[in-house]
Amino acid sequence: MTERAPLAPTRRTRLTRSRERGRTDRAELDALLDAGALCHLGVVIDGAPLVVPTVYGRDGDTLYLHGSTGAGNMRAALAGDVCVSVTRVDGIVYARSAMHFSMNFHSAVIHGRPERLTDPGQRLHALRVIVEHTAPGSWERVRPPNPKEMAATLVLALDLTEASVKVRTGGPVDDADDIAAGGVWAGVLPLRQVFDPPVSSADLEPGVPVPDSVLGRVAVTTV
Repeated sequence: MTERAPLAPTRRTRLTRSRERGRTDRAELDALLDAGALCHLGVVIDGAPLVVPTVYGRDGDTLYLHGSTGAGNMRAALAGDVCVSVTRVDGIVYARSAMHFSMNFHSAVIHGRPERLTDPGQRLHALRVIVEHTAPGSWERVRPPNPKEMAATLVLALDLTEASVKVRTGGPVDDADDIAAGGVWAGVLPLRQVFDPPVSSADLEPGVPVPDSVLGRVAVTTV
């Protein structure tokens, strides 16, 4: 396996606050993107910022995005640089003073200029990556996009070279006086995302089983 180059800070990705939380290991960026379900795509339209939640998929050094050819944010993404962010909240940090409440998290911010994919094979590959990221094991068992659907879909590829990763872990960072005063609970309330049992579509014909690829994502709970 080829060793991945570490993330190199640029003017736009260099952290200015809490620099000790920055990560340069490229594997941490890949892991966060692969575990995430939704990104936020930031663009500028008529001089005003717009941030839109967007599904995505990663393949190597490329992040794929897609949307309607009529969507203003997708067209704006082709007019200049964009900013994409992905965040996972790991817990709420309870402190002894209001100003020290925080969150534990993993976050990534990616800057760049997306490329519009026009090659049919590349477009289909990108859509497959997005579907398999969102719903693993689905692409092969469902109908592929037809020509009309493909014509109405804009597919973008964003290089992951210019990216930053920031992570906060651990408990509250309280002032010594607040700790000494006592009497106030402090700690971390962990947060995780799980899938509940699937709910079949109301128009599903009888006898169609839930795919193993879906059941395999359901959280296993114990009493």
